[in-house]
Amino acid sequence: MPIDPPASVWEFPPVAVAGASDVVAAGADLEPGTVLAAYKRGLFPMPDSHGPLLWWSPVDRGVIEVDGFTPSRSLRRARQRFEIRVNTAFDQVIRACADPSRPGSWIDDDIIASYTKLHEMGWVHSVEAWDGDELAGGLYGVAIGGLFAGESMFHHKTDGSKAAVLGLIELLSDKFASERVLDIQWVTSHLATLGAVSIPRETYVRRVDRALALPLPLAFGGSLSRYR
Repeated sequence: MPIDPPASVWEFPPVAVAGASDVVAAGADLEPGTVLAAYKRGLFPMPDSHGPLLWWSPVDRGVIEVDGFTPSRSLRRARQRFEIRVNTAFDQVIRACADPSRPGSWIDDDIIASYTKLHEMGWVHSVEAWDGDELAGGLYGVAIGGLFAGESMFHHKTDGSKAAVLGLIELLSDKFASERVLDIQWVTSHLATLGAVSIPRETYVRRVDRALALPLPLAFGGSLSRYR
C-alpha cells in the first residue's frame, strides 16, 4: 500500500478561481504531499521554463471512460502484440517520456525526481508494453483511490503506447469501473482515436471527489506485476 507523505505546507485555491484559464496557481513545490494534494483537488503540475511552477486544471478536462470501453479493431490488434507489465521499468518509462528530442517535451529533472519519489512511495506507477525483452512503449501516472491521472506516454515501437493505454484500461476495469476516473489532461487528436473525451472541469472535480474514496485497483496495490 502507498506510504502517506507529510502534509503539504501549501494550500491550493479552488479551481473555480481560474475562470476560463487552465492555470489555477503558480509556485509551491514538488514535495510528495504537495503533489498529491493537488491531484485530489483536480490540479496537476507542469513547469514553465520562463517562470514559476504552474498548477493546471483544464476547463475542458480529457478523460477516457473506463466502464463499457470498447476498443477499436486496430487497438485490439495492437494490444495482442505486446505483454503488459506494471512497475517493472519505471525509470526507463519516465526517462523515455522526458526525452528532450520529443516535440513539446516538458518533463524536467525536478519532475523526474518528484515522481520517482512518489513511485517509490507507491503513488506513481508505470504501465509498460513489452515485445519479448524489449520495452516497446508505456505510460506513467498517479493512482489515488479510484483516480488514475495519466501524465505522459511514449513508444519505441509502433503501437507500443496504444497497447499500454488499453492495458491500463483493462487494469482499471473492475467492479468499480463505472466510478473510476482515468484522467488524460487534454484531448489530443491521438488520444481521441483511443476513446478520449472532454468533460467540464466542474464535472471532473466532482467525479474525482467521489473516486478518491474507492480502493486502488489490484495492479497498483502491490500484488500484481504482470499478466497476459
